[in-house]
Amino acid sequence: MNIIDTLNWRYSTKDFDPTKKISEDNVKQLKALLRMSPSSTNIQPWHFLIAGDKEGKERIAKGAQGFFHFNEPKILNASHVVVFCSRTSADEDYMLHLLDKEEKDGRFPNDEVKQNTHGGRNLFADIHKYDVKDFQHWLEKQVYLNIGNFLLGAATLGIDALPMEGVDLKALDGEFGLREKGYTSVAVVAVGYRTDSDFNTTDRTPKSRLSEAEIFTLL
Repeated sequence: MNIIDTLNWRYSTKDFDPTKKISEDNVKQLKALLRMSPSSTNIQPWHFLIAGDKEGKERIAKGAQGFFHFNEPKILNASHVVVFCSRTSADEDYMLHLLDKEEKDGRFPNDEVKQNTHGGRNLFADIHKYDVKDFQHWLEKQVYLNIGNFLLGAATLGIDALPMEGVDLKALDGEFGLREKGYTSVAVVAVGYRTDSDFNTTDRTPKSRLSEAEIFTLL
């Protein structure tokens, strides 16, 4: 598929076939999408909980109780479910950890580039901490960038996905002890394969987007 075909093929899957599982090779590719996503200044402020068995999905489904009960079967019937988590801080130790990993991976041709990278990352972090005062939100923006990358990448593999904000994030944080580890859950994405009866398929519910004339200004 070309990119336009892929964009028209994917949709928010509402009914997953519980008998269809994502192959191990495709799971590896999905993990690569998560790990290799871009982020501002390469800050990578994320962690992912991935469930592929009944027990793991049932734990995640604890975040789809009560008001959010409509998402429980989607979590349980999907092949795999990913909880996207954001760091709650990025202190100097973490910044140095990133710098050390980048150096080991050969990103710096010399010490000047290394120090410029470290200084630039801290500069942007400080802007969001002290000037814009949205540091936590800025970190979570990077996680949402990852989610968008993940949804499109999954579609290129022919894997259906459903991003969910309709979950109890506090319950998920508690279930997995995320806050004690320096993280908080942001959203959940279920992946797997659609059923033939899913009401939300694009042939039954055609996509609707604003026109090019409305959203583009060509300069």
